[in-house]
Amino acid sequence: MYVIRQVMILKIMVCGSIGYGNIDELKKFYGILKNNGFDVLDHLSQCGMDYSDIKDFREKKELASKIVRHDMEFIAKADVIVVLVNFPSYGAAIEMEIAKKSGKKVILFAPKPVPTPWPVEFSDFVAKNQAELFDILRKLDSDKNS
Repeated sequence: MYVIRQVMILKIMVCGSIGYGNIDELKKFYGILKNNGFDVLDHLSQCGMDYSDIKDFREKKELASKIVRHDMEFIAKADVIVVLVNFPSYGAAIEMEIAKKSGKKVILFAPKPVPTPWPVEFSDFVAKNQAELFDILRKLDSDKNS
């Protein structure tokens, strides 16, 4: 007996807090999505975009511009943005806005209570657990395939 695994065509970008020590959580989440058959655009591993060790960008304008341009390219490639709400993130908030204005779907992954209305308002869906997130992603992929 052969099991045919559905090929996902939906391209997913995962965003969240990096500068506050959460890069490992983002990378772990990439693995969870990939292990469940989702196509994740890894914007952190490419071109040395792990800047989690930098604590002050005030004197790093050129690097800041490079990182932002890089992330904007990945937003353009993505069909959907999944935002991990673990800690506040200026970058993730702006990425949500840009994605929304570009017609991308934005999913807020919020297993814990969200004490601010902003990320909820700028998302199309809110998933409180992985099962809800996977259901939303599969539905969006199915819609894209039809």
